Amino acid sequence: MSMIRRSSAEFLGTFWLVFGGCGSAVLAAAFPQVGIGLLGVSLAFGLTVLTMAYSIGHISGCHLNPAVTVGLWAGGRFPAKDILPYVLAQLVGAFAAALVLYVIATGKADYSLAVNGLAANGYEAHSPGQYSITSALMIELVLTFFFVLVILGSTDRRAPAGFAPLAIGMALVLIHLISIPVTNTSVNPARSTGPALVVGGWALQQLWLFWLAPLAGGLAGGLAYRALAEEAPAKPAITGQAESST
Repeated sequence: MSMIRRSSAEFLGTFWLVFGGCGSAVLAAAFPQVGIGLLGVSLAFGLTVLTMAYSIGHISGCHLNPAVTVGLWAGGRFPAKDILPYVLAQLVGAFAAALVLYVIATGKADYSLAVNGLAANGYEAHSPGQYSITSALMIELVLTFFFVLVILGSTDRRAPAGFAPLAIGMALVLIHLISIPVTNTSVNPARSTGPALVVGGWALQQLWLFWLAPLAGGLAGGLAYRALAEEAPAKPAITGQAESST
């Protein structure tokens, strides 16, 4: 596939991730009486990745996340020269989705960006559970590490074929179930950047953490899987071995 097609797939996939995941949080999570709550938002994020993995995985690999792109590079699955165009496409897709979501959300008379937000990620006063910066750094790093580990493991040619999107989507559901109260869940710098650019202020000031921790976790996850699973080179044949053993 050409880079234009692959980048376009990453743009659309990341748009779907942010629009579906953040959209569920902004529009449906607390809807009176029938809101989907934390479990519903977690499922929404997982379903966006699952559906896109089946839809565009054969085109771009369905990264949708700079931390995943870096992790796949560290794991020996992705060329360094393609990192920048993938990350740019992911960022543009995330920002476009955040803008569209904002336009939809403002169609409700009592919606306020300052009060209702746009599912931006944060810590301390802007953490849903008022968690510290240390807690936010730790959980984002650890969860991104394991997310990349799941991605690399489930897409390994030795893994059962056809099930990778399910494993990756369910992993993202689990990640959100664990960490929404702590940071509103990022594990994805693009997902964090899109809403932060619309919200501005505190969201932009705290955005550095949601680049640093996921990128570090993704890099570590890629290196760890490579160390665990990389096949050892075949031993060279020793001339005369058969003769000497007889």
